[in-house]
Amino acid sequence: MNVFEDNPKKLFIIDGVGALVSAFFLGVVLVKFESFFGIPQSALYVLAIIPCFFFIYDLISFKSNEEKTGRNLKAIALLNMAYVFLSIGMSVYHFQSIKVFGWIYIIGEILILLFLIRIEYQVGSNHVN
Repeated sequence: MNVFEDNPKKLFIIDGVGALVSAFFLGVVLVKFESFFGIPQSALYVLAIIPCFFFIYDLISFKSNEEKTGRNLKAIALLNMAYVFLSIGMSVYHFQSIKVFGWIYIIGEILILLFLIRIEYQVGSNHVN
């Protein structure tokens, strides 16, 4: 985490790239292979559109002045946590249809997000003015 203390804005790049990757996988790859993953298209599209907004937020935050960095990092951490809860809720709702590889994807994405959330919130807390 100390890697990001000197340049906390790098976290916006990591979060933004991750958001685009998630949107692509959820909105394109998993949709194309819905029968393999078992996650309904309607759920995938909902989960895919949200990271697109996170990407825009990350881009704006990256370009904003340094004084807002801590606050913006904490905000994206909280938004990411809300997304984790939404993913869990949708997974529970579609529990019967999700297949093993769908669960692997969902759990993997949640674990990555939890790790990132922890770093974003901690670094953000250290940079709040």
